[in-house]
Parts: sequence; C-alpha cells; structure tokens
Amino acid sequence: MKKKSRRWIWALAATLVAVSVAFLALALEKKPSKDTIAVVNGLVITQKDFDREMGRVQRQLLNMGKHINDSQIPDIKKELLENLINRELLYQESQRKGIKIDEATVNEQVMTMKKRFPSEAEFKSALKKANLTEAAIKTQIARGLVIEQLIVTYVSKKVTVSAQEIKAFYENHPNLFEQPEQVRASHILIKIDPQGDEGKRAKAEKKIKEIQKKLQKGEDFATLAKELSECPSKAKGGDLGYFSRGRMVKSFEDVAFALKPNEVSEIVETKFGYHLIKVVGKKPEMTTTFEEVKDKLDKYLKQQKVQKEVSSYVSELKEKAKVERFLPEGL
Repeated sequence: MKKKSRRWIWALAATLVAVSVAFLALALEKKPSKDTIAVVNGLVITQKDFDREMGRVQRQLLNMGKHINDSQIPDIKKELLENLINRELLYQESQRKGIKIDEATVNEQVMTMKKRFPSEAEFKSALKKANLTEAAIKTQIARGLVIEQLIVTYVSKKVTVSAQEIKAFYENHPNLFEQPEQVRASHILIKIDPQGDEGKRAKAEKKIKEIQKKLQKGEDFATLAKELSECPSKAKGGDLGYFSRGRMVKSFEDVAFALKPNEVSEIVETKFGYHLIKVVGKKPEMTTTFEEVKDKLDKYLKQQKVQKEVSSYVSELKEKAKVERFLPEGL
C-alpha cells in the first residue's frame, strides 16, 4: 500500500511511540530560569532541551528530503513546543498512575540502539555530537517507555477497527493499492567529486574499469561490491533492494529498468560517481489484493484512531494542567 500523504510535521502519537529509537531530550525537574521555554505543572522545559530537539527534527526532515523554508520555522517551533509539553503531561500522568519500567527493559533498549552502530566508539561519538550521555539516554528511554505503556493501557486497548471499516477503506481508496513496476538491483560505486580535478576523475574511471574487467572474467558481483564499492550498500554486496521509478537518479534507474535479471550494465555515470549495476529481480505493475493487505490496514486504521484518541487524552490533561509558555514571538 502506498503511503498516504500527510502533514510533514510528524504526528504526536508516532513521535511518542518512537521515543526509544531517537535521542530525545525531554524536560527534567529543574527550577525556572531565564533559560526556561515552558513550565508544565511547575516542571521546566529549558531552551537547551528545546534547541536539542529542534536540531533533531531539522535533521530528520532533511534526511527525508524535505527542505525547510524560513517562513516554516515559526510553525515548526510552535508545534515542537506543544509536543514537548504534551510529552511532559503524559509522563506526569504516567507517574500519577504508578506506571514503572524495570531497568532490564531499559538496558535492552539501549543495547538495541547500540547495535545500530558499527562499534561502541561510534555510539559514544554520536552521543557526544548530540551533547548526551548514556545515562541521559537511559533516562529518556525509561520516560518514553512509561509514556508508551500509559497510551497502551489507557488508550490503545479501547480502540477497535471492524472488518467492515477495513473493507470500506480498501474499496474507497483503490489508488493506494496500485503497485508500480519495481526492480531489485545491486551496484558497485566508485565516487567522484563533481568539483574535483581531472586527475581524480581519471583515477576513479580507471578503478571502475578494472572492476568491470574482473566481472567480465567471471568474478562474483557481490564479493567485488563488498571489497571495492564506495557506497554503504557494500555491506550487503551492493544490494539496494526493490525500488520503483522516481526513487533513484534518473540516469541510474533508466539503466536499471532496461536491464534483464542477472544482467550487468556498462559503466553508468551519475552525480555520485561511476556505477556498475546488476539487476537481480523484477516485479511487474500490479494491484495488491484485499487479502494481502487487510492485516496491515487493520493496524493502519487502528493507529489513526489511536492518534486521535491520544490527542483527546492530552487535551483533557492540558485542561487540568498549569502550562506556561515562553517561546519568543516570531520564532
């Protein structure tokens, strides 16, 4: 199923549930000061907390290929502040209801996070760049998990989706289930700097031609990709997985879609460098059947309902809370 177009500023509930996989800086108990950006029932969210989270959001949007205009920043900051306030309200409510998470669960989440880094050193380097410590990460993971448990216990369990709702959604949104033609390709990349001198370009071209000769002599594509490619996909033997048109640079995808399975391309030049492409699979254009997608639709529709219920739940908490905001006008 194609992803439905949504507002590009992330949804509240999705952010809450994803807390364990991001470096979040939630408000801790601090005394108000000139650095205060908001106060929630006497507990402070500092400018430092806000700036750190703002940086994370900007990086996330850029990684998604979304350019941020200056005119959009005030709205982003206002929504970010409200999300920080909402998370603080939910955390406080979880504490009032006595929800706790054991240390072993928190440690397990930390280990999962560490596994996403090639080494312990790179994990610590990432923490340093984010101005965080492992102890702070554990605190934020623990807070995120109790918020998640609060939502599961007091919101999610009450939400249901009927079989009729699932079927109706499928029938009323046929365009969401059209699967375009896809190709699965692997590649070997030798990078070039568009602004680099001719000497470096010639060196890169020589290297890709040497790899091409090795392939022509029968050497294994995946093995050569692991040894010589300069793309992160080298760890998977150059495998880029399945993709449809519009996902890759046009000159790259034009060649990939023209190749037959197990066929290797001639040298292809893009803004990234020189490529050798091998197609390992193709999927024709098709429509996903209801049976294939009904379980995913059930989860999707339930998630939509949960998001609405969480928003209502937070609104109720906010009505009973004392919230002070100090976000400067125009920011």
